[in-house]
Amino acid sequence: MNTQKSNQPVSGYSSSAKSNKAIVLVHGGFVDGSGWAGVYQILKSKGYNVRVVQNPTRTLAEDVATTKAAIDSVDGEVVLVGHSYGGVVITEAGSHPKVSSLVYITAFAPDKGESVASLIANPPPGAPVPPILPPKDGYLFLDRTKFAASFAADVEADTASFMADSKVPWGVDALAGAVTEPAWRTKPSFYLVATEDKMIPPPAQRAMAGRAKAQVRDVPGSHSVYVSKPAEVAEIIQQAAGSLA
Repeated sequence: MNTQKSNQPVSGYSSSAKSNKAIVLVHGGFVDGSGWAGVYQILKSKGYNVRVVQNPTRTLAEDVATTKAAIDSVDGEVVLVGHSYGGVVITEAGSHPKVSSLVYITAFAPDKGESVASLIANPPPGAPVPPILPPKDGYLFLDRTKFAASFAADVEADTASFMADSKVPWGVDALAGAVTEPAWRTKPSFYLVATEDKMIPPPAQRAMAGRAKAQVRDVPGSHSVYVSKPAEVAEIIQQAAGSLA
């Protein structure tokens, strides 16, 4: 049975004492953990113990194991945060007993038996089509020439160029990895919708957030909102940690 949670937008933040929960940040496909730098710096400045997972994105099982190892490396309760495909990882890894809440940053939030592959199989008419190139040797890549427009439209040009030139291959097996028991069914969830995302359509984001009964906040931003708007992203993470009302 789902834990009852509000899906009203998060607003009216007010500062309070920092919680003692640790934060574990999980990146998505085509990128590595370096994109979390801005969010990491803000959270560290607030006194949080933060870990940035470096998933190989070859298979979901491997990424879940890597994430659980990061959770094990910190003391106390953990707020588990995922961007994009990282949402699949935290949905599966979030069953870890130390995880107290989940935060989805314009991320996939699959139900039991769902994967990225199944969630993107039937896009609605008119939805943007991510410029994913045909698989090569079991891996996917984004078209470099279209990376900024589709993945990082509001990111500073030099940073977007760096992200495009440092793309990480995303394994087809990771894309097909299906969730067994979604952690959002039993743990409080929070969702940041990037309203200008051209990788995961905002209506799909809201549908997944609503299904998870997550507390939702809309932020104007691209799929890389965690890079372009680190303060807003850190804010919803702090709210999940219980340090903001």
